[in-house]
Amino acid sequence: MKNIVSTGALALALLLGAQSARADLMLYPTRVELEKNQRAAQVELVNRGTKSETYRISIVNRRMTETGEIVEAKEAQPGEQFASPMLSYSPRQVTLQPGVGQTVRISVRKPADLATGEYRSHLQFDRVADAEGQSSLEAVTEPEEGQIAIVLQALVGASIPVIVRHGDTAVTAMLEDLKVEPANEKVKTPVLVFAIRRDGNRSVYGDLVVEFAAAGARPVALARVAGVAVYVPNIQRLARMPLTLPDGLALKNGTLTLRFSTRPDAGAKLLAQATLALP
Repeated sequence: MKNIVSTGALALALLLGAQSARADLMLYPTRVELEKNQRAAQVELVNRGTKSETYRISIVNRRMTETGEIVEAKEAQPGEQFASPMLSYSPRQVTLQPGVGQTVRISVRKPADLATGEYRSHLQFDRVADAEGQSSLEAVTEPEEGQIAIVLQALVGASIPVIVRHGDTAVTAMLEDLKVEPANEKVKTPVLVFAIRRDGNRSVYGDLVVEFAAAGARPVALARVAGVAVYVPNIQRLARMPLTLPDGLALKNGTLTLRFSTRPDAGAKLLAQATLALP
């Protein structure tokens, strides 16, 4: 007896499944922040796909790596505080028809002796397997007699941070170590490499914009990235931004400016700025 599985088909199915799940599930807002005396919030989810989908909802703990990847956190590290013990939510599972939405209500109950600071967990939405097998690889191959077929389902979820702040919290941000890596055979555009440094007892969150001003010319925007965070307890995040140059523009004899600002709904206030002179 032997196992049969098509590696190419598996990779393709998983890739298409991931893209489809991200496109079909819409969440708003994409982060929840409970400040001061705020005790409740809600998240709206909408099925934008063409068939009914079921999502299981849970509270999980995640941490951010130095490069911005969000990974599982089984136990709290020094300076890391999870919000999960004080959070409750409803419902725990939803089935949505195409175009239909659902409200998930979140509430927080702070213990009387809660220490000042920021607490964070994540609200996780996991797509439940289709009972008819439409999300599986069953259609890829039918096992012959004496063989075993491996059936895998490409189930993709999404999560959003739920942040609880208690007492006085503050943060400052800095942009450091800027350098430009030139385009090459693998990377077709120049890339700005830099570090976002965070200091304080709360996370920092905002948008990044890169501009270049040649000597005597007006600044030109080369890149924008929205919704960039550095979570507590991380003190820095290493970042890379590909730069899109207009035709005829060369990155020389001018100044590259990087700005980090709060999101527009938070006033678009400047958090940090750094420049790099290019000869």
